Amino acid sequence: MNKTKGWMEAEISKALTKWEKDYLGRGSVSVKTDILRDLIIVSLQGILSAAEYALCETMEGLLSVKRNRTSLVESGVEDLKAIIQEITGEQVKNFYTDLSTRTGERIMVFRLCDDLEKKWANSEPQT
Repeated sequence: MNKTKGWMEAEISKALTKWEKDYLGRGSVSVKTDILRDLIIVSLQGILSAAEYALCETMEGLLSVKRNRTSLVESGVEDLKAIIQEITGEQVKNFYTDLSTRTGERIMVFRLCDDLEKKWANSEPQT
Protein backbone atom coordinates (compact mmCIF):
# COMPACT_ATOMS: atom_id res chain seq x y z
CA MET A 1 0.00 0.00 0.00
CA ASN A 2 1.32 3.42 -0.96
CA LYS A 3 1.14 5.58 2.15
CA THR A 4 0.04 9.07 1.15
CA LYS A 5 0.49 12.22 3.21
CA GLY A 6 -3.25 12.44 3.92
CA TRP A 7 -3.43 8.79 4.94
CA MET A 8 -0.49 9.19 7.35
CA GLU A 9 -1.93 12.37 8.87
CA ALA A 10 -5.28 10.64 9.48
CA GLU A 11 -3.62 7.52 10.92
CA ILE A 12 -1.46 9.59 13.28
CA SER A 13 -4.54 11.50 14.50
CA LYS A 14 -6.41 8.22 15.14
CA ALA A 15 -3.43 6.57 16.86
CA LEU A 16 -2.75 9.54 19.15
CA THR A 17 -6.43 9.74 20.12
CA LYS A 18 -6.32 6.04 21.03
CA TRP A 19 -3.06 6.54 22.95
CA GLU A 20 -4.59 9.41 24.94
CA LYS A 21 -7.61 7.30 25.90
CA ASP A 22 -5.54 4.22 26.77
CA TYR A 23 -2.64 5.99 28.52
CA LEU A 24 -4.16 9.17 29.96
CA GLY A 25 -7.70 7.92 30.57
CA ARG A 26 -9.47 10.36 28.26
CA GLY A 27 -9.02 11.64 24.75
CA SER A 28 -9.21 15.03 23.13
CA VAL A 29 -12.34 16.39 21.47
CA SER A 30 -10.57 16.79 18.11
CA VAL A 31 -7.14 16.07 16.63
CA LYS A 32 -5.54 17.52 13.50
CA THR A 33 -2.17 16.33 12.17
CA ASP A 34 -0.04 18.08 9.56
CA ILE A 35 3.19 16.82 8.02
CA LEU A 36 5.56 19.56 6.94
CA ARG A 37 9.03 18.60 5.68
CA ASP A 38 10.61 16.68 8.61
CA LEU A 39 7.98 17.83 11.15
CA ILE A 40 4.75 16.24 12.29
CA ILE A 41 2.58 18.84 14.00
CA VAL A 42 -0.40 17.60 15.99
CA SER A 43 -3.06 19.88 17.46
CA LEU A 44 -5.26 18.29 20.13
CA GLN A 45 -8.34 20.29 21.18
CA GLY A 46 -10.37 19.89 24.36
CA ILE A 47 -7.96 17.88 26.46
CA LEU A 48 -8.65 19.44 29.87
CA SER A 49 -11.41 18.29 32.21
CA ALA A 50 -13.86 20.69 33.87
CA ALA A 51 -11.97 20.22 37.16
CA GLU A 52 -8.67 21.16 35.48
CA TYR A 53 -10.22 24.32 34.01
CA ALA A 54 -11.42 25.24 37.52
CA LEU A 55 -7.90 24.69 38.90
CA CYS A 56 -6.50 26.94 36.19
CA GLU A 57 -8.29 29.95 37.66
CA THR A 58 -5.34 30.50 40.00
CA MET A 59 -1.70 30.78 38.95
CA GLU A 60 -0.72 27.98 41.32
CA GLY A 61 -3.42 25.70 39.89
CA LEU A 62 -2.55 26.63 36.31
CA LEU A 63 1.11 25.77 36.83
CA SER A 64 0.15 22.53 38.58
CA VAL A 65 -2.13 21.41 35.71
CA LYS A 66 0.48 22.32 33.11
CA ARG A 67 3.27 20.53 35.01
CA ASN A 68 1.19 17.39 35.66
CA ARG A 69 -0.13 17.12 32.10
CA THR A 70 3.35 17.65 30.66
CA SER A 71 4.83 15.00 32.98
CA LEU A 72 2.14 12.51 31.94
CA VAL A 73 2.82 13.00 28.24
CA GLU A 74 6.59 12.98 28.70
CA SER A 75 6.34 9.67 30.60
CA GLY A 76 4.76 8.12 27.49
CA VAL A 77 7.07 9.71 24.93
CA GLU A 78 8.68 6.39 23.90
CA ASP A 79 5.21 5.03 23.04
CA LEU A 80 4.49 8.18 21.02
CA LYS A 81 7.76 7.88 19.10
CA ALA A 82 7.00 4.21 18.36
CA ILE A 83 3.54 5.13 17.03
CA ILE A 84 5.04 7.73 14.68
CA GLN A 85 7.74 5.34 13.46
CA GLU A 86 5.22 2.55 12.85
CA ILE A 87 2.99 4.80 10.72
CA THR A 88 5.65 6.79 8.85
CA GLY A 89 8.58 4.39 8.78
CA GLU A 90 10.74 7.25 10.08
CA GLN A 91 12.58 7.61 13.38
CA VAL A 92 11.75 10.55 15.64
CA LYS A 93 14.77 12.74 16.39
CA ASN A 94 13.06 15.10 18.88
CA PHE A 95 9.68 15.60 20.55
CA TYR A 96 8.23 18.90 21.76
CA THR A 97 4.91 19.64 23.42
CA ASP A 98 3.05 22.48 25.10
CA LEU A 99 -0.41 22.97 26.54
CA SER A 100 -2.60 26.07 26.67
CA THR A 101 -4.50 26.03 29.95
CA ARG A 102 -6.66 28.87 28.59
CA THR A 103 -7.95 27.06 25.48
CA GLY A 104 -7.33 23.42 26.45
CA GLU A 105 -5.24 22.83 23.33
CA ARG A 106 -2.06 20.74 23.27
CA ILE A 107 0.45 20.99 20.45
CA MET A 108 2.84 18.11 19.82
CA VAL A 109 5.72 18.40 17.38
CA PHE A 110 7.70 15.38 16.26
CA ARG A 111 11.00 16.12 14.47
CA LEU A 112 11.91 13.23 12.19
CA CYS A 113 15.38 12.13 11.14
CA ASP A 114 14.39 12.47 7.46
CA ASP A 115 12.23 14.81 5.37
CA LEU A 116 9.02 12.93 4.57
CA GLU A 117 7.76 15.47 2.05
CA LYS A 118 11.01 15.26 0.09
CA LYS A 119 10.71 11.46 0.01
CA TRP A 120 7.16 11.73 -1.40
CA ALA A 121 8.33 14.24 -4.03
CA ASN A 122 11.19 11.92 -5.04
CA SER A 123 8.95 8.85 -5.25
CA GLU A 124 6.29 10.37 -7.52
CA PRO A 125 6.49 9.08 -11.09
CA GLN A 126 8.02 11.60 -13.48
CA THR A 127 5.98 12.39 -16.59
